[in-house]
Amino acid sequence: MKLNKKMKLILASGSPRRKELLGWLNIPFEVKSSDVEEITEKLIPAEIAEDLAALKGRDVFNILSKEAQFGKEFFPFIISSDTIVTLGKKVYGKPKDIEDAKRMLLELEGKEHRVLTGVFFTLVDSEGQVHEKVFSCESEVTFERIDKDLLDNYLESGESLDKAGAYGIQGRSLSFISNIKGSYSNVVGFPISDFLREFKKFLGHEKSINGEWRELFES
Repeated sequence: MKLNKKMKLILASGSPRRKELLGWLNIPFEVKSSDVEEITEKLIPAEIAEDLAALKGRDVFNILSKEAQFGKEFFPFIISSDTIVTLGKKVYGKPKDIEDAKRMLLELEGKEHRVLTGVFFTLVDSEGQVHEKVFSCESEVTFERIDKDLLDNYLESGESLDKAGAYGIQGRSLSFISNIKGSYSNVVGFPISDFLREFKKFLGHEKSINGEWRELFES
């Protein structure tokens, strides 16, 4: 893969949590959300998360590829992500409404469940070849029993509606999370340490400790 210098980093997600975590890399980036319908035929949880992440990333790639300078002076490096929650064989995405959020939280109450985030990135190199990478990260989260007043207050806050499994660890729902095994940022929605390792490997800078890979991106 012949990399382009001064690629433009694009986050294919409107999530403020992912935006904040990616911002820790200290590389300027733009946000370009995907409106593609999130449908997958995959059945294995890790493959579901990876497929949905790839679906969103490829959608944004296709949109940007129509720009006049694409592959000439404009070389986007696109990052997308998708998080799901699983309990046994059941998969939880974002709730449809407050009642759906309540159902999810009561099903997860008092149990250990898994949080999986799929991450996808893609670029077109200076020779016009498209390159892709997808991976996933898994964490285990355990809920306490949830007091009714805590549950009601949480649901009334509206925090549950844009999060897989109807909760976000960085919000009020932290009050009923008793244990986490694995990456905290993965539960937030973007496994930053796993991402950085795979990102550097994809760029051919897996042994870099001085940030030379940053020079590949627009500042």
